Amino acid sequence: MNPSTFPHVALWLDHHEARIFHVNLDGDDEHKVLAPQHHFHRHPKGNSEGHNHPDDQHRFFREITSALQGAQEILIGGPSTAKAQYHAYVHEHDAALDRKILKVEAVDHPTDAQFVAHARSVFKVSRPRV
Repeated sequence: MNPSTFPHVALWLDHHEARIFHVNLDGDDEHKVLAPQHHFHRHPKGNSEGHNHPDDQHRFFREITSALQGAQEILIGGPSTAKAQYHAYVHEHDAALDRKILKVEAVDHPTDAQFVAHARSVFKVSRPRV
């Protein structure tokens, strides 16, 4: 995919998957990234420690970040805390990508078409008028 063809990227994520939509005014395409799944159960030490392998979230976020390279503007949405955690990860690990994030917002579980339509309206508003 040519980033100049799809300079706008809409990312919807939760703790299980990330749906990445490369959007322009005429079309879009989707790429899905699934969170790592392990076949073992961890026994956390306290309420604040997660049940997943400690590197799972970083691997998931690295894969998402890789898929976002080339984007000029990014919208991040999702129903849970994953969007804020991902935004914090990008802020810490990829300053150039962080500057391209236009908006992080709560978005429940829209259909793909609904989320792409919303993203188009966000990106259209963000464009400078000539």
